[in-house]
Amino acid sequence: MSGPPDALMSPRPLSALLAGLEDTRIIGDAACAITDVVFDSRLATPGCLFVALRGGYADGHRFIGEAAKRGAVAALVEEVITPPDGIGAQVVVPDTRAALAVVAANWYQHPANDLTVIGVTGTNGKTTTTAMITHVLDAAGLRSAFLGTVEMKLGPNRWPNPNHQTTPESLHVQHFLRQAVTAGCTHAVLEATSHGLAMHRLDALPVDVAVFTNISHEHLEYHKTFEAYLAAKRVLFARLNAAPERGRQRWAVVNAHDPHADAFLTAAPGAVPLRYGIETDTPIAATTVMELPEHVVFTLQTPTGTAAVHLNTLGMYNVLNALAAAAVGHAQGIDAETIAAGLGAFTDVAGHLERIEMGQPFTVIVDFAHTPAAFEALFGLLRRTTQGRLAVLFGSAGERDVEKRPMQGAIAARYADLALFTNEDPRFEDPEAILEAIAAGATAERPEWREGEQYRRIADRAEAIRAALDWAAPGDTVALVGKGHENSIIIGAEALPWDEAAIARAALRERGYGREP
Repeated sequence: MSGPPDALMSPRPLSALLAGLEDTRIIGDAACAITDVVFDSRLATPGCLFVALRGGYADGHRFIGEAAKRGAVAALVEEVITPPDGIGAQVVVPDTRAALAVVAANWYQHPANDLTVIGVTGTNGKTTTTAMITHVLDAAGLRSAFLGTVEMKLGPNRWPNPNHQTTPESLHVQHFLRQAVTAGCTHAVLEATSHGLAMHRLDALPVDVAVFTNISHEHLEYHKTFEAYLAAKRVLFARLNAAPERGRQRWAVVNAHDPHADAFLTAAPGAVPLRYGIETDTPIAATTVMELPEHVVFTLQTPTGTAAVHLNTLGMYNVLNALAAAAVGHAQGIDAETIAAGLGAFTDVAGHLERIEMGQPFTVIVDFAHTPAAFEALFGLLRRTTQGRLAVLFGSAGERDVEKRPMQGAIAARYADLALFTNEDPRFEDPEAILEAIAAGATAERPEWREGEQYRRIADRAEAIRAALDWAAPGDTVALVGKGHENSIIIGAEALPWDEAAIARAALRERGYGREP
């Protein structure tokens, strides 16, 4: 996503890119011409501005010399450096990541001014909700862009998101929005993670509609406390306060069932509050909900009308996701019938409640759930809809929230007949220690569970998948949980290629399913 997408990004003075930045100190030539902005020294080109970001594993200040060798002429830094040959100016700021957001918006000439920007935040449901929103917008004849966990979209064109990063750095966000404008899009829908918001990736971005799905235990290894996690999520709604000068109505969309909904509304006092819920007295509501074997139907209630919705997915949590999308549609002036048509066109996102069909007599599901709340929702749904036994396979990410591991194990023990604990991006942690923490939660919940009977620890994820499929009998369900759509599994410093759905299909094929007669 680096590099200018069109002629708007012609060389400009460094000073022009610093407009709106406070507390800066410029050492050197503020008028030097900048031809590009990068934060990866390997992508530096002649005439570029290199932004030195501090990260979890590396400090960009160490790579200024490498960027200079590739042609960088200026550096954005947090401390005064002895400039290497070629660096004619350095801009010293308190936080280069926060400054990058302003520089990126200036470099790409504020593309959000030509778009209606819709941001979606919450612990669970962001990916499905953003996908549903684009279906609603497209059903109304609007041209939408979408930047999310699983895929990216510009008008009719979609492609997979190759990264683990849901909300990319601000430079990439602004680049994508500029591409959306160039592609003739009118609306841009963004997933907003707590990490992305806390790390200033959506700073300098006015938001027209902010959506809150829900909030529960997650990412405390980074935020330390739930209160800090909540505060990071609320930043998206604070971005609504940046939009008044555009003369547009702003909307704050919240899940009426979540007890923290009011905390998000108070972050955006100038926006129109819009609540949604199931069988609730809210402007956007679902009534007469029926969960059928393959889909859900309900009546959509909006301030301007009602419509029957046939949702081609399962789960009451997906009804809530659909209501969030319906609220966005209403905020954009779309009638209930058109909203219902858009929701009816939605199909499950890859790796999110994805069915693997190879002719086997049991159900295989791949899902991205990785929080305790998501486990409760998913495992509860599968328990209700499974005729036979339920097996769940999952792990817990290394160097991430350790408190949730026993919670995950406990939830599995409440719902499953068999739980297989396996790798999920262990990184530099000991995989066996992670699995032991999960198993401890399971046996605390169900003391009668025995290893080798009700649960197994198999660190090799492919081997664990094969074991789960060998266990399954007709009428059973096997849920492969946690990796979902992701295209790699991180062990140590190495990101190994991974495709959960493809691995499951291959394992089923090895067992005689899906072969040509």
